[in-house]
Amino acid sequence: MQLQVTDRVIRAMGIGRVFKENTARVNSIDFHRTEDVLITGSDDDSIRLYDTATGQPTEVLYSKKYGVQNICFTHLSSHALYATRKVANNDHALRYHDLRRNEYLRYYKGHLGPINSLCMSPKSDMFMSASQDKSVRLWDLRTNICQGILHVPGNPSASFDQQGLVFAVATESGILKLYDVRSYDKGPFDTFIVQEEANSPIPFGDIKFSLDGKYMLAVAEGRLYVLDAFNGGVLRKFSTGVPEAGTPLEATFSADNQYVLSGCEDRSIRVWNIASGAEVATWAGQAGAPMCMKWAPRRLLVASACQALVLWVPNMVMLES
Repeated sequence: MQLQVTDRVIRAMGIGRVFKENTARVNSIDFHRTEDVLITGSDDDSIRLYDTATGQPTEVLYSKKYGVQNICFTHLSSHALYATRKVANNDHALRYHDLRRNEYLRYYKGHLGPINSLCMSPKSDMFMSASQDKSVRLWDLRTNICQGILHVPGNPSASFDQQGLVFAVATESGILKLYDVRSYDKGPFDTFIVQEEANSPIPFGDIKFSLDGKYMLAVAEGRLYVLDAFNGGVLRKFSTGVPEAGTPLEATFSADNQYVLSGCEDRSIRVWNIASGAEVATWAGQAGAPMCMKWAPRRLLVASACQALVLWVPNMVMLES
């Protein structure tokens, strides 16, 4: 039965599975784009894989020496990228890990500060890292030589659009700059300013494009902005309750681009309808504030994580009643 995502379906979402194997917080999660696989990275140095078709854990690996954060799949579900969490000698290297053989294929060195964001191009072997060293670096999986560096005036986050043609770099003062992947060395082709954040020293901690490329999400502390990706206009603003100087919680779009979801300070997940601006549902049951949040690209499935990983699915009994 193929369900269309509606407000009613959103309200009927509930906890399908809870996984409590981690002994410290989950710091990053990612769904594979074309296969039913979910990966998590945790402060307990574990990397865990789950089959999202069956809802079962499939594998656990450890990065005891380097730790793991900002984990994401490459184009293969057997390969992942992640940043170093246990830093020695100021080595903030990125690591390319063959999960099946449990070996590192390549290290990417150059950053001199912690990594804020790490993302894979949806269309090519390019990937991108944004760091507290005030730089964004572009890389190619096939070589450990950095392909390009953007020096920015603040503390950046970065994200590719879902077509792999454009990437965005966000810093403090409400600034988001858009670059053409093919000519980023010529500078941004457009710059957006979120006026409410124009005088704020707080950087955007999380930015994303919707799957259809029409919207962007930008999160600063407890403020969540939905922007028009073509002109930068603020379409919606929502609040997650994160206090001033608090760590922003990850937000995400639904796969059909109609909804925005975010973890909230009160440990709930709130879902808003972009078109109406209304809060459609509040999902409760997470043991801690959900730091990580992703909507599966292939299923009506949401993953959220604090120390525990929770999979949210529609309650079919509720929908059929």
